[in-house]
Amino acid sequence: MKLFFCRLFIVVLLLLLQYYSFPAAAQEVENEREFDYNHHGEIGPHRWGEIKPEWSACNHGSMQSPIDLLNERVEVVSHLGRIHREYKPSNATIKNRGHDIMLKWVDGAGTLEINGTEYVLQQCHWHSPSEHTIDGKSFDLEAHLVHESKDGKVAVIGIMYTIGRPDTFLSSIIDHLSVVTDNEDEEKVIGEVNPRDIKFGSRKYYRYIGSLTIPPCTENVIWTMVRKVRTVTREQVKLLRVAVHDESDTNARPLQPINKRSVQLYRPRENEKNRKLL
Repeated sequence: MKLFFCRLFIVVLLLLLQYYSFPAAAQEVENEREFDYNHHGEIGPHRWGEIKPEWSACNHGSMQSPIDLLNERVEVVSHLGRIHREYKPSNATIKNRGHDIMLKWVDGAGTLEINGTEYVLQQCHWHSPSEHTIDGKSFDLEAHLVHESKDGKVAVIGIMYTIGRPDTFLSSIIDHLSVVTDNEDEEKVIGEVNPRDIKFGSRKYYRYIGSLTIPPCTENVIWTMVRKVRTVTREQVKLLRVAVHDESDTNARPLQPINKRSVQLYRPRENEKNRKLL
């Protein structure tokens, strides 16, 4: 009997160690009352790292996001290869998190493969104006597609938008966005959503190692920023912001120091350029 309980204790201990060894990387804070984007406030971006001990990376991390994708600092490469994504339609919910609108796939919506590791697409959300910049230029909107691997690592695909023609994906969920306006109590079931409807439009992308852009600002996030800037209407950007109804005119974190990090720009070889775009 003693041997049985000893073995049981060891099994439980190993399970606990395994569980707590996985980083809570994808667990972005969802309570908008805990932080905001008021640069002069007590819980604004420059104070995030002081609010909770587990948020200390927001102020003291060395690999924080977003950053400026400065062309003269970028290394152009072709060995990274195209973005390998196997997305699939899946049931989704939509929620007003107070600081943004999040569309979440209930059981994941397919995978993204990076360096042999599969990351499951969990959710997407939007920031305006864009959090990342290119050569110091900011854009009107940025979408984040958040993926998580089995061991809790995170990879994010970012897409930037400027004012122009409507974005077809946002047009397809516009009725659902209006439902969550002023409603922060629950997630709304919206049925099946196909993430392949979120268009990239280019094979080129930036790649660097950064962090979540909201608390707890967890680091070692693999960022893939699509090089092509797509278009969105002013009304679509406004709807995403009005639906949130916070007290700020932005939900974009300020740029963070790059601290000599490597930033690569994947550019296809000549024999790949005529293939179908993503």
